Order: sequence, then structure tokens, then C-alpha cells
Amino acid sequence: MLKNATAIVGVGQVEFSKNLGRPERTAACEAIGAALDDAGLSPADVDGLVSFTMENTSEVEITRNLGIENLSFFSQVGYGGGGGCGTLLHAAMAIAQGVCSTVVCWRARNRSSGGRPWAQTGNRVAGDFQFYLPFGLLRPADQVAMLARRHMYEYGTTCEQLGSVAVTFRQHAQRNPAALMQKPMTLDDYMNARFISEPLRLFDCCLETDGALAVVLTRAERARDLKQKPAYVMGAAQSTGPEHVVMANYHKPNFLETPSVYAARDLFAMAGVTPADVDCAQFYDAFTPLVLFSLEEYGFCKPGESGPFVEAGNLAWPNGSLPCNTSGGSLSEAYVHGMNLIIEGVRQIRGTSTCQVENAQLSLVTSGAGVPTSAVLLASEA
Repeated sequence: MLKNATAIVGVGQVEFSKNLGRPERTAACEAIGAALDDAGLSPADVDGLVSFTMENTSEVEITRNLGIENLSFFSQVGYGGGGGCGTLLHAAMAIAQGVCSTVVCWRARNRSSGGRPWAQTGNRVAGDFQFYLPFGLLRPADQVAMLARRHMYEYGTTCEQLGSVAVTFRQHAQRNPAALMQKPMTLDDYMNARFISEPLRLFDCCLETDGALAVVLTRAERARDLKQKPAYVMGAAQSTGPEHVVMANYHKPNFLETPSVYAARDLFAMAGVTPADVDCAQFYDAFTPLVLFSLEEYGFCKPGESGPFVEAGNLAWPNGSLPCNTSGGSLSEAYVHGMNLIIEGVRQIRGTSTCQVENAQLSLVTSGAGVPTSAVLLASEA
């Protein structure tokens, strides 16, 4: 059984930057080394690696450069921002089944200095992309803008409500010395920023960041004897949902339904808890509307109620009913495909966040809505 069979025992990262000045491989090894040091382990303890299909560093590079003796398990998870929590699921399954004992999940990406992926889109595209990329929905911002506009049409969601998400997460980032965005931001600042793809403005969109992060997982029994307080993997799930088209829900009767609906169902069923039990959440926030979608699809709000919920201050630390993205998230800390959200979820369980939720027992972390996705619940006790 997967529930509470494993725990995150180490986290590590390099500095976030607009230009890291060194290769992704170097940064990856630094972040993994820091995570192992944090756990009180060494490369000799590692026998599993899990990464993203979009990762530019490979298992053999990591193994060779860190001096790992042998990998008995290695895998990759697809769909970019949807895969972060999926790496934890793969690692936890392998450990729980006895395939390996200690797994590192990592992400290294020079996104800011390396350029935008969609800038390299060719004149001819195949698959599902041929039905929307050539017609102007080229960038993720354009694709999410369509979903945001539909949410506004269906429920009366406002730009001010989207702005509440951005402003709240910026306030959290200002307490986090590792966050890139330290400058205060008001709702007026948000509203006066230029449009990127209407209705999305500049501060509705995540940062472009160079960085690398890693987490270490091992068996729950072993975790109790290691250096740090364990963050137990109470539940984890991946999902696609039916009739899915990546970043474009054209085939679905409910245009706004994302794979998160199915991840939430399976996640809470595995963990045996409900949204009411969650103390804090780290929602994938590549764009502010994704936070509203996640609030509804993970069961914290009914459809259409997420806009008023965020506008009322419920995401804010320390007094909100559900403090979210307490490190600043992808909007104000850094954007590294959500791996920083996982690390902040661990900090909340350890009690070391710069926006620490008092006595946090259960922390939800989600990956990208709008693509095949994943989610994890981290607990302070097994």
C-alpha cells in the first residue's frame, strides 16, 4: 500500500536567477548534493532517479557525476508542469514495492537564459497541436487566457479576483529571501500592467527562471532515523481525464473541466481525508486562473466560487482559511515546473517555511491543470 509507506527526507536547491551562468547539469548535481546533505545521506545511498521527460540532464550524467554506484530504478514523467508531483508518485511506488530504497527526484532548467520553447515552434505542426497552434493559441498564456475568459463568462470572475492571487503570492514572496520577486505589488500595480493575452496581464503569468531543485525519498521506517523531520507521502495521484487535449479542452462537454478533477478524486480517496483536513496548499500557478480552477476542482470551492474566495483573502498567510503558495510560488518565487512548490510543501510539514502555517499537519501540492497532471498530500505523521 502506498499511503505513508515513504517520506521526503531531503530537499535542496540552487539559487534562482535570470541567468544562472552554469549548465543545467552542474546545477542539477548541486541541488541533488544539497538534498542528500539535508537528509544526512550520500550518493552511495541512492539507487533510484526520477525526472521529467523535458529534463535536459540524464540519469547517466547524474549517476556518473555524483558517483552513484548503480540505479535499480529510473523513470521519467511527461507533460511538463503536470509532472512534478508525478515524479514523487513514481518514486514512492518503486520504494514501496521494494524495487529500490532511496530515490531522488529533480528538475534543472535554464528557462530564463535558455529561451521560450514555443519560440521554436515550426511552420508545420502535427497531432492535436495542428488544430489550435496555427490559429493563434501558440503560447501557454494564450491557451490559458481562453479558459480564463470562459470562467469569467460562466461565473462572473473578474480581473480583480485574478489580481488578488498575484498580490497575495507576492506578499508571501517578500518574506522568502530565495524568491526572485521582492518588490511589493498592489492591486493597482497589477491592474496597470500590460496585457500579455487578454484577460491575462503581466502579473498573471509566471516568472521565467533558471534554477534546479531536488528531493530525496526513502522508506518511512528509515525516514524516522534520519536527519530531518519526514514529510510522509500520504497520497499521490496522476490523471488525464477523458477526452483530453493538452491545454485545449475542445472535445469536453464541460470546457472548464481539467484532469485535476480526477487527480483530486483519487488523491483524497488514497489518503482517506477530505479537503477540509488540508492546512495549506501549494497550487500550480503558472497563471493565476489555474489557482481558481484548482480551488474548485480539488474541492475547496464550488464551481464559480473561487473568485470571491480569493478576493476575500482566504489564500493569505497568516489569517487566510487556506494559506497557499506560501513561498511566493511560480508567480513570485521562481518557475521551475512546480518543483519549488513541492519543496515548500515539505517546509510547511517541517515547520520551517518563511510563512509557516501554525501546526501544519497536511500540505497539498498540485501540478499543472490543463495538462495530464498529478498531485500529492504530504503529512507530518504516518
